[in-house]
Parts: sequence; structure tokens; C-alpha cells
Amino acid sequence: MATSPGGPPLSLNNPLAGGMERWYSQIQYAESQSLEPGHLLLTYLDRFLLAEKYFNQIDVFEQRSAVGGVWNYSHSSSKVGASTTVPHLNPHEPAEKPTWINQADGSSEAVFVSPLYDRLETNIPKELMRYSDKAFPPDAQLFPKHRTVKQYLEEYAEDTRSHIHFETQVVDVKLSDPSLSTWDVTTMDLHKGVGNTRTYDAVVVASGHFIVPYIPAIPGIAAWNQSYPETISHSKFYDSPESFKGQKVVIVGNSASGLDIGAQISEMSAGKVLVSQRSESYLAASAPSDKIICPEIVEFLCPTKSSRGIRFADGRVEEHVDAVVFCTGYLYSYPFLSSLTPTVVTHGWRTMNVYQQLFYIEHPTLVFPVLAQRVIPFPMAENQAAVFSRVWSQRLELPPKEEMQAWEDSQVASKGDGKAFHLLPFPMDADYLNFLHNWAKAAKPRPGLANNGNGKRGNFWGERERWMRALFPDIKRAFVQKGDQRGDIKTLEDLGFRFDERKL
Repeated sequence: MATSPGGPPLSLNNPLAGGMERWYSQIQYAESQSLEPGHLLLTYLDRFLLAEKYFNQIDVFEQRSAVGGVWNYSHSSSKVGASTTVPHLNPHEPAEKPTWINQADGSSEAVFVSPLYDRLETNIPKELMRYSDKAFPPDAQLFPKHRTVKQYLEEYAEDTRSHIHFETQVVDVKLSDPSLSTWDVTTMDLHKGVGNTRTYDAVVVASGHFIVPYIPAIPGIAAWNQSYPETISHSKFYDSPESFKGQKVVIVGNSASGLDIGAQISEMSAGKVLVSQRSESYLAASAPSDKIICPEIVEFLCPTKSSRGIRFADGRVEEHVDAVVFCTGYLYSYPFLSSLTPTVVTHGWRTMNVYQQLFYIEHPTLVFPVLAQRVIPFPMAENQAAVFSRVWSQRLELPPKEEMQAWEDSQVASKGDGKAFHLLPFPMDADYLNFLHNWAKAAKPRPGLANNGNGKRGNFWGERERWMRALFPDIKRAFVQKGDQRGDIKTLEDLGFRFDERKL
């Protein structure tokens, strides 16, 4: 049994292991893959776990050379030659290997492909995107550039850097003792090539889900890709529009990345880009002038009978297509959790066997923060950390396993077993955020903690936050319409959005 921070072994009732007594002293983050844009999981986790004043040791394993996950922009040179199989439907890929970049001082840095691209700006206004205890700089534009977000995260992480092991990749996490719900975590020092295994009481899988790209199996796509290699790509490997100059381009998908990448490429392409979509995006402009909207692609035409031809669902055929960029999202993937039973990944469209979008039902000492999509990640991540930190420090109890399983079953029954399971579009995300806040607030107080023993607070969205959340697609459209002047837009009020003047 591990020892308490102050002395002899402690025996505390553990609601996570069927009443077995256990002191949770070591926490580890499986920060082995890149994080979804909008997510920095390791620093806020440290803050909430440390705020509980309960854990002897907290280790963070980060495969990159710096904090920030995917907000570590990888230059176009690191994407040259990078690709994925076409089609790509398999979530069970091995851990990504780094590209080593030589630095001016003679050292080398491990670089992993990030889905960030050169001109990326957030699609969330900074006032809503922020962590609760740190604002973005007042002189940052309303929708910050990715370099601003990276600097923000570096500053936010200063107080917790001592817990982070950089350029260390998690290669395996397996159950050590089922009765105690402990974990053997194997890591690899990427510089030295040396592995190490340690046992931890709990693991936070903060690896995000913008790792393994998805490219659908449209009829004819494999033969088309073989005949015209490097013509089909995925948004993960996009960096700038210059390589598409003078080309006829099809964009597949109309999510935030699809809209933005399509708009950039249209500045360089031969004519308007063709955007293949199943339905209109809630983020789209009302009257797009830089693209031709098409329905979904139903066939890549046989190369022996057509010249780079594509057929759409309405019968339209486009030939002489030079490039197809799939902005079709990613599959959930955890190569370091392959031994888990029950598994957490099958088809890759969602993470399996989770309670309240967070706890692994079989052993809730394993959690998966920010699985949800169409959400505001930073505040949601904080509130989830507030909950599992309180559970692991024995201030909150989880319901019985049967009840947790019943929750997941009910979600599958109502939302299906696919990607909709993790979709929480507004107002679902706001309701879930406040549910987490109230869940954490219900924890038993403990003397010595902040806020009269209640611990570090998360976020609660009131009328103003909900107003911003409901309007941010309109706010983003208004921001984009400012063109080159959008760098001067620092606040909502600069765009004419005023909470006090809202329509009631």
C-alpha cells in the first residue's frame, strides 16, 4: 500500500474498487499522442489534481518537445511525403514515430505531424475559449491565431512543468491488479530509445482524437488513388494553399477545417473549389461566393474510362480533377490500450465503455477527458478534471458499475453506436458543462483545500456564456468578413455584438 503525503499508510474506503481499501498516491497521464485543436490537457489536469492535496506523485508523459499538443505547429517540411492509406478506415494504428529536426545548438527535436496549418485561426472567440483562471491577452485578436494559443498554453503550463517528461512516448498501458484497478504504464524515452515500466493507481488518457485520419471507402477510390498517386490527401497534412495553385480542387466535408481550407485554396486554385457535402454547415456563410457546393461523392470513375473523373450524388461528373482534400475527421485510436478488456475501440467512431463521456466503466481509475465533439474544449476539460480529481481523492463517489453501464446503454439507444455518441452541439454542451460543475460542487469538503475546503472551482455557464455560445457561428462569420482588418478586432463589441443589447 502506498504511503500518504504526510506519513504512515492510510486506509480509506475506495468507491472505485468495490469497497476495497486503497490510497491513491500516483497519477499518470498517457499524453502520448497529439491533442485535438482546442485542447491542452496536461496543465489544467495538474492544477486540479494538485489542488486536491492528496496525491504523492503526478507524472505527465508528453511525446513532443514542448507543451501544447497539436498547438505545436509542425512546418510544411515535416508534412512532405506524409500521407495515409486510401481509403482509411482502420483505427488500430501503431503509435506515430517522430521526425527528428536538428536545432541550431546541435541538439535534435522530436516533431510529430500536427493538423494545424499555417494560417489557422481558432473558430472559438477567446473569451469563451479560455481557461477559467487565465484570460487571453487583451491585444490578441478575437479569434486567436494558432501561435497566440501556443504562447498562451506555454504561459499557463509554467507552474506545472516540473511534472512533465518530454519526448517520452507511452507505448503500453495495461491492468496491473484488477482488484485494485492499478495500471502498468510502459514508456519509451525517444532520445535514448530506452523503455521503462511503472505501476500507477490511475491514468488520464489525454491523447485527444485528431490523430488517425478517416478517408471513406467510396467506390473506385482505391484504384483512382493508385492511378493518380498523391492526388488524394487529408486535412491533417494540409499546410498552405500554394501547392494547389492553378489546380482543380475538390474539398470533401464542411466542418470548420473544410470551410477554412477550402476558402484558402480558392485563392490559388483554377476556378472555384468544389465542396462536396452531405448537408449545409452551421458555420457556413449564407451565400458563399468562393466555392461550388456539390452533394456527396458517390464514385471515383475508372481511370481507364475517364480522366481523373468524379461522380456526385446528383449525377454531376467532374473530370480533370487535380486534387481531392478530405476534411472528414478522425477515428478514435489508443494503440497503447490494446490489451483492455472490454475494449475501448472497435470501429473507431467513438470510445467504448465510458460513463458520462469520461470514466472507463470497468475500472474508473482510467479516464478519457474531452471525448466530446462540437464543444468548447478548455472549460469542459476543466470541469471534467474537477470531477475525476474529486472522485480519486475520495470526495465524490461513482454509482455502481451496473448503473454506469446502463447510462452508456441508454446513450447508444438514443444516439446510436457511431460518431453521434460523442456529439454535444449547443445547448447540449452547455448543459453538460453545468452538470459537471454541479457534480464537482457536491463533493465532500476537506479542511485545507481552497474555497472553504471545497477545492478548485471549474466553470459555470450563465446567460452571457450561453449567449456567446449560441451566437459564435454568427460572430465567426462577421469576423471573417472583415478580411485583412480582422486582426484589429479584439472584442465582441468591435463586431457589434453586445450582451446588454441582446434581444430578449
